[in-house]
Amino acid sequence: MVSRKILVVDDDVKTVELVKLYLDRDGYHVLTAYDGNEALELARQSHPDLIVLDLMLPGCDGLEICHQLKNESDVPIIMLTARTTEDDKLTGLDSGADDYMTKPFSPRELAARVRAVLRRLPEEALQRGPEEIKCSDLAINFPKREASIKGKALQLTPAEFKLLGVLAKEPGRVFSREQLISMVFGYDFEGFDRTIDVHILNLRRKLEPDPNHPKYIKTVYGTGYKFAGSAE
Repeated sequence: MVSRKILVVDDDVKTVELVKLYLDRDGYHVLTAYDGNEALELARQSHPDLIVLDLMLPGCDGLEICHQLKNESDVPIIMLTARTTEDDKLTGLDSGADDYMTKPFSPRELAARVRAVLRRLPEEALQRGPEEIKCSDLAINFPKREASIKGKALQLTPAEFKLLGVLAKEPGRVFSREQLISMVFGYDFEGFDRTIDVHILNLRRKLEPDPNHPKYIKTVYGTGYKFAGSAE
């Protein structure tokens, strides 16, 4: 399983250590923060795949953090709080949180909820970031799920469009085959990492002026693939 980044934010050191222990066991790369300002800075720098966020924090509370980050991205957030009333739960969800757990909580249940939220990410990954990307002659419209070269529509399969979108939304970032399988097909996909090579080959045939000398999708030998050039 690909190691995804989880940011755990709580001012209680023991809670952070317990959550980290269970998420480490599931193979995640766990980042930690203990106050609101630190959490905001770390989230913006590291771009975690999911945030476990305490409601009551020094510096900047969890609701404000949730509001700010949801205005900047669609990163999934699981809210933790000692408040147990229905109004408190609705406030947390209305702020943009994807899930909500009250303290004390079962770390095993939290780990299960993390897995459940992350399983929804392959489809949601295309909804993050800009709605349209233009790079040289290439244009990608995510709401319409359309891509074109010099105004001519590309006939892409759903998997090819997802693959192109994942790469194009982070130009210059090198993705391993395992990461692309996870983001395009989901963790539960039972296939080989060379499956991505086949999709890249087909995508290049439709996308590249010269598939043997690709302009947009570059191979990083020994690692994976990246989208070359800067999106406009």
